[in-house]
Amino acid sequence: MRKRAILAFMLDRPGVLNKVSLLIRKKMYNVDTLTVCRSRIPGVSRMTITLEEKDEAKVTQVIKQLEKFTEVISAKELDTDHSYWREVAIVKLEVDVAHLDAFHGRYNFEILEQKSEDIHLLQVSGSTRNIDAFLDELGQEHIIEIARTGVTAMEK
Repeated sequence: MRKRAILAFMLDRPGVLNKVSLLIRKKMYNVDTLTVCRSRIPGVSRMTITLEEKDEAKVTQVIKQLEKFTEVISAKELDTDHSYWREVAIVKLEVDVAHLDAFHGRYNFEILEQKSEDIHLLQVSGSTRNIDAFLDELGQEHIIEIARTGVTAMEK
């Protein structure tokens, strides 16, 4: 399987997200992440959908069907070599400061709050692979709670 990102611009209208979700569900895809935000154009949203699919034809079919929706302005797949894919995670963990210091310089994180001597809230940003590596190296036994944004992507 190959990780794919579809970028779509659509009108801000009720029910559009549901229509997109139903289309993808009908095609039996499992969406990895779905992020939506405002674009620089008033009344238009930007949606990034990531999924796992090796078949180019299936991804092309989803894009063509997305473009048939009257609310969709444009949709296309982003090439991994010509785009940036990023994610943010907020992690509550139980670990001492000395343990965290070992990660500085290797991972992009910021301490948001120190709740107690050993309880910290961090913001980690970067590629999904980088965040996963940070969490793996940190160790599941130290993680109390985690919230991830999902991938957002932009062409270079």
